[in-house]
Amino acid sequence: MTQKRDPRGRGLGRGLSALLGDVEPERAVEAVPSPDPAPVAVVAPAPRTPQTVAIDTIAPNPDQPRRRFIEADLSELAASIRERGIIQPLILRPDPNTEGRYQIVAGERRWRAAQIAELHEVPAIVREIDDATVLEVAIIENVQRADLTPIEEAQGYAQLIETFAYTQEALARIVGKSRSHLANTLRLLSLPEAVRALLASGELSAGHARALIGASDPVALARETVEKGLTVRQVEQLAKKRVAPPAAPRRAPPRDADTRMLEGDLSAAIGMKVQIRHSGPEGSGELRIRYRDLDDLDRLCQRLGE
Repeated sequence: MTQKRDPRGRGLGRGLSALLGDVEPERAVEAVPSPDPAPVAVVAPAPRTPQTVAIDTIAPNPDQPRRRFIEADLSELAASIRERGIIQPLILRPDPNTEGRYQIVAGERRWRAAQIAELHEVPAIVREIDDATVLEVAIIENVQRADLTPIEEAQGYAQLIETFAYTQEALARIVGKSRSHLANTLRLLSLPEAVRALLASGELSAGHARALIGASDPVALARETVEKGLTVRQVEQLAKKRVAPPAAPRRAPPRDADTRMLEGDLSAAIGMKVQIRHSGPEGSGELRIRYRDLDDLDRLCQRLGE
């Protein structure tokens, strides 16, 4: 069930930094990842001392958007942990289903590396955090640190939009990305599964994948791209030549005066073109609303959410 959230992302603007700030021994100023080269300074909340938690009582977050952990990177981190220990504590919450166990909010990569390093305990901050915040922090942490594949990133955005009714504009502001980046990333989810698999494995770049959208056979073109090492520009040119043919137009049934009047009333009420099509038995059909741009779509979503 979709949960309504403040469309401006209030309370989430500091995101992960608001949780990680608790580990400092004194009230401090922390640098938070931002889309600009210069970090954004945020005052950390009241300090909290890390505690030691048995590693076998900790489980990953089931909604963690990151699915791939590169073994070589984990091994390097494990070597560093053996040498210097875990510098940044994990953020945990009590497992909502099992007493005496914990669920990772942030730090799964460190937890996995600690197991490789054969540690029995890890430093952690334990917080009471609700499901909504856990999901938001898990996605935003990975996006800000560029730890996700393009498909994982797109799925994370889609999950936040679906679960918490964020607009694209609000979500772009929260994760520190441009709105165009967000929209283009979400478009990757329209690709066939075979193309998404090549993108997830790194054989295709996000630029290559976006160029495949709209091609008549994106799977075949994707495989050709990988085999021949085509550039994004070459894929764009081939995709234009292989655009899927438009579906044959279907003749719309004639509309009565009452339907046309209702369309006019709805169009005037929302400021967008509305079309009503009766297509099935017992008066069933569909209502189409045409928007001019993404700002129009955001306004429509806000109106429908009121």
